[in-house]
Amino acid sequence: MIAKVASQIQKKALLSSCQLPSTWLEEVGAARNTFIMLGASANKYPVSHSQITRLYSRFTSLDKGENGTLSREDFQRIPELAINPLGDRIINAFFPEGEDQVNFRGFMRTLAHFRPIEDNEKSKDQNGPEPLNSRSNKLHFAFQLYDLDKDDKISREELLQVLRMMVGVNISDEQLGSIADRTIQEADQDGDSAISFTEFVKVLEKVDVEQKMSIRFLH
Repeated sequence: MIAKVASQIQKKALLSSCQLPSTWLEEVGAARNTFIMLGASANKYPVSHSQITRLYSRFTSLDKGENGTLSREDFQRIPELAINPLGDRIINAFFPEGEDQVNFRGFMRTLAHFRPIEDNEKSKDQNGPEPLNSRSNKLHFAFQLYDLDKDDKISREELLQVLRMMVGVNISDEQLGSIADRTIQEADQDGDSAISFTEFVKVLEKVDVEQKMSIRFLH
């Protein structure tokens, strides 16, 4: 029973932690051919001036300081993030370590993880750079929302923090502890009482991550 509940909560955490304001995603859809952000050729996938203008207009509307970058405070004023249990973690994902501002390119780079994989990308040259919206990169993005200390492992306490954020007071600390222990026990293959990225991927191998962490952008 605990394993079933743990699985449900883990899936909920994965889905809910990665929800972004739909207005952003619609604008990304309008500029969906900006594959330079995904490592593809801008010449092969041209972008119209009007599409980039619309997307940049959305970015500048969030830029209250009018300095060409967004701060954490700019993100925190977005209602959808303000009510998201993992809002702060999502915001942090937009900022490289040690940085407190993100420019337009960085903004787009983070959003790019949520693009669905198109049929023409599935046959992409295997020797080329891996796109940001690949299954592996989507999973790595989700993994980083758990791995706060950036040691490439999800500890019991880090897992508990996410579970508490997602379920609030609906489940007791004792029950959450049992779920966390069972989850780590089932995922941990090397006996270090933590979940590595490889183990994280293994746990979610039967989950349709490409669908769960994708938005069919308007275009």
